[in-house]
Amino acid sequence: MVDDAARDSRRERRRGRTGEAGSESSRRPNYHSLKNPFLPQPIFSDDQVASIHDTALRVLEELGIKVLLPQAREHFARAGALVDPDTDMVRIGRDMVTAALASAPKSIHAHAGSRARDLTLELGSMTFLAGCGAPNVTDLERGRRPGTLADFEDLMRLVQHFDVLHMLGPCIEPQDVDNRFRHYAVNRAQLTLSDKFPFVFARGTPQVEDGFEMLRLARGLSQDEFLAGAHCYTVINTNSPRQLDIPMAQGIIDFARAGQVSVITPFCLAGAMAPITVAGALTLQHAEALAGLTLAQIVRPGAPVVYGSFSSNVDMKSGAPAFGTPEHVKATLGAGQLARFTGLPWRSGGGSAANISDAQAAHETQFALWGSVLAGATMCIHAAGWLEGGLSVSFEKLITDIEALQTVAELCATTPGDTDTIGFEAIAEVQPGGHFFSAGHTMARYRTAFYEPLVADWSNFGNWTQSGSKTASERATGVWRRALADFVPPASAVATSGVLDEFIARRTAEGGAAPVS
Repeated sequence: MVDDAARDSRRERRRGRTGEAGSESSRRPNYHSLKNPFLPQPIFSDDQVASIHDTALRVLEELGIKVLLPQAREHFARAGALVDPDTDMVRIGRDMVTAALASAPKSIHAHAGSRARDLTLELGSMTFLAGCGAPNVTDLERGRRPGTLADFEDLMRLVQHFDVLHMLGPCIEPQDVDNRFRHYAVNRAQLTLSDKFPFVFARGTPQVEDGFEMLRLARGLSQDEFLAGAHCYTVINTNSPRQLDIPMAQGIIDFARAGQVSVITPFCLAGAMAPITVAGALTLQHAEALAGLTLAQIVRPGAPVVYGSFSSNVDMKSGAPAFGTPEHVKATLGAGQLARFTGLPWRSGGGSAANISDAQAAHETQFALWGSVLAGATMCIHAAGWLEGGLSVSFEKLITDIEALQTVAELCATTPGDTDTIGFEAIAEVQPGGHFFSAGHTMARYRTAFYEPLVADWSNFGNWTQSGSKTASERATGVWRRALADFVPPASAVATSGVLDEFIARRTAEGGAAPVS
């Protein structure tokens, strides 16, 4: 028998642990490009999916959607939709939707700043994004506070650092920057600190064109080269129920014209902005998503679009949104069925309604994550760090959620089952009642056999106590602190700062660009 203390000591030496999670390992897994290994799980029959789709088409044909942007209504009218000039209601025939689904690409090559960071967005691929769109940021050391540019830049560094986060996003709003100039700061941070696929806000044509120009300058692209490929993405949210506002409609038009990716995402909370049933909420979501992608295809057939889903439920006592609930998971599974019905790549949403990074936050986020994985989502936004239903992003939760994402990513790797790994000789080598710690089969593999935890602590109670009895959130603080201290941006990204700063200085002197509402 191996003494317990000796076994623990050997385990600690094998892991290279120093009382803090996140130490270096010789294991180098590839998290860059993930293919979902799980069979998609349905909640509806094929007939029910067809019925939801048919009802969504009926909603668009008979009830219509209110479109606030005159230019968008003109596009719809020229394509054959019925437009009521008195109410701004647009009724879209199913033949238009069918044509749009036929022209929308089923696979999108997303060009990042480095070819190693390029992504293929299609059914079967799997990408994760950090929490996005929060006005606040929080961590154990500084507490909850309005987001700043410095916070945004640190979050970009962390997203760049962890390969399991595949795209950039608007994690938080830098509220210390005037909104006429904020998009310059956000785009500059993305382009100088990272070489991953970037995000551009759809807040009116002037800001969008600024974002596109910054991308062209940073990537060294001509106008034609930029228009020929997908170099960035945006998220388009409808105003459920059945309304498309001015900046979002303009965003669909601007991104479609430029051949850039629109992630068209209704935000349907069952019982509030959508019917209280999962099937009813998905029907409304499907109708709104189809309306948005139809507009994109009218503007430019073949424009890259991602079918978006972010349906969940509300707390019927308070009206507050809830995430990671059974209804959220069911809505995600159903959305996956509808996306496969269309054949389009699609996004889901993770996140948590918890107010701090605690057990509730962890289990809500992980149930939402598994819903996305089992639904076959192409993109899962808000997969790490999201709290309060999107009101804040937590540095510690970002790290603990990345642990879960890396665990899912590990499941994407092939598990060998050849004769050598089955290990008859290893079993024969160890006598009954013995141990495999020093077996040749173990010694040849022990450095790389198992996943090395990022923040989890596998030490026994005694060693954990001696190391300070730190909680997972406290250990996560050490992880993100070290990641920021050691961060070195890609040289190619740093090299873009000069040309970007010249552009920003010129546009700032011209007064910038205010967001459109």
